[in-house]
Amino acid sequence: MDYKELFPIGEVARMFHLSVGTLRHYEQLGLLQPEYTNPKTGYRYYSSRQFECLNTIRYLRVLGMSLPQIRDFLNNRDLDKIQELLTQQKEKVIAQERELRKIERKIDSRLHQIEDARTSVFGEVSLIEADPVRLVLMRGNLHLKSYLDLESSLRKLDEGQSDALIFLGKVGVGITPENLRRQAFDSYDLVFLQLDPEDDFSGQAEMMPACQAVSIRLRGSHKDAPAYYRMLLDYISSRHLAIDGFSREITMIDNGLTSDESQFVTEIRIPVKAASEKVSQTSGTRTPASDKEGGRNHAE
Repeated sequence: MDYKELFPIGEVARMFHLSVGTLRHYEQLGLLQPEYTNPKTGYRYYSSRQFECLNTIRYLRVLGMSLPQIRDFLNNRDLDKIQELLTQQKEKVIAQERELRKIERKIDSRLHQIEDARTSVFGEVSLIEADPVRLVLMRGNLHLKSYLDLESSLRKLDEGQSDALIFLGKVGVGITPENLRRQAFDSYDLVFLQLDPEDDFSGQAEMMPACQAVSIRLRGSHKDAPAYYRMLLDYISSRHLAIDGFSREITMIDNGLTSDESQFVTEIRIPVKAASEKVSQTSGTRTPASDKEGGRNHAE
């Protein structure tokens, strides 16, 4: 054995920007055997003909291939095999790109939500145009003292989902129109999951159309909400509006984002519509609300 033509493992590791441990791992997996191992010292040596194999391993690792895949290729190197491997890896990379773009959109959405919540105007009712939204609904009476009371409902929604529920979307609670009119704010009638457009949910989801809604934001969470529901109902009554769907209460900043409860932000929305008709005080006839005040709609 001409030791002058061999390179000790430490030198090979430096040449290829690898660790000695990595080269030993390659040996254990059957990817790259040393040219010679000194039986007395256990020192490993490599020849220049093995450098091409190392280059191939590094190249395929950069492409994201697993070590078992690389070992199978090295044990059966031919054009058909490498073409098949590269095609499979390309498909895998494309799928990863789609997933990363989805994650990026989710991060952007959450960042926007946090910034929106932190710049909120609190305690003021406004009439807004709510965008269409896809919701997963679970109906049932629910008493909330803290966010922990939602956990059992969330776990039911989470069943059978490939993505974690916390990743999928925003969780909220609602009160039916009947209970809103009764001012029954001590419990909720449904839990909902608000999905983003790209979310895949294995189950039934309902598309809620765009609508007008009265909205208010508050510092706090569910336990602080009743007083703000009353403010919304007073606004609806004073503007001659009608409740047009269940309330949508979402905690925009909660215990999942901060342990400081003074930073919690909750938004409550109630879909509304203009009262369909109103009795005229002068003639006693019923007139569409949109015809009052010179054709202006009371919802304005």
